[in-house]
Amino acid sequence: MPKAAIFDLDGTLLDSVDLHALAWQEAMVEFGHDITFEQARSQIGKGGDKLIPVFLSEAEQRDHGKTLDEWRGKRFKSAYLPLVRPFSAVPDLLRRARGAGLRIAIASSAKKDELEKYLAIAGIVDLVDIATSSEDVDESKPAPDIFEVVLEKLGIEGGAAVAIGDTPYDSIAAGKVGIPTIGVLCGGFTESSLRDAGCVDVYPGPATLYARFDDTPLADKTTAGSLAIPAAAARWRRGSVRKKL
Repeated sequence: MPKAAIFDLDGTLLDSVDLHALAWQEAMVEFGHDITFEQARSQIGKGGDKLIPVFLSEAEQRDHGKTLDEWRGKRFKSAYLPLVRPFSAVPDLLRRARGAGLRIAIASSAKKDELEKYLAIAGIVDLVDIATSSEDVDESKPAPDIFEVVLEKLGIEGGAAVAIGDTPYDSIAAGKVGIPTIGVLCGGFTESSLRDAGCVDVYPGPATLYARFDDTPLADKTTAGSLAIPAAAARWRRGSVRKKL
């Protein structure tokens, strides 16, 4: 029996993936790295600690990795944060989940000050029981740290929760602590990539989850808490699936 729904923010509840990708791509170019928008976008869902090493060598990270990340953060806040909007039916979905007896948690790689603004933009400040940010963990997704913190704060085991995310990194991270993940397509990743990473079900976005709530693992009182993490998630961790993205 599921006791909690753990939501990602960017690309799941908020239409912000392209905006983050633009900020990262501009930051990379600003510091001399010829990175395309598509390359940056494929990594959104990770925190800076996981994204930067994809494009910078160890020497480059030591030299200007932190400064690049700070530049990116300022650029995003000044140019793109005002453009972030929630997807349809986000507050309705969270209210429906609470009405079903689920506690609501947010597992985001966003920084703490960004997280507070995101919750306000989404209109869900009063609907969230637990919210975590990148400052709460040592490593961001696809490391499981953020979900470990959420489970500890909720006081439950992974099998008693369901995660909702838009990237393979969400499912991989959640799967490492035994949490089944519902994937949503509104962040731009394909259904096949989400299922290959371990998602047990995939929907277009929050509005569909809300409309079909009773058919989802969030409402399944007999199986949602014991859903097995597909073997594909383990293959992804070994790197065989990652090459598809």
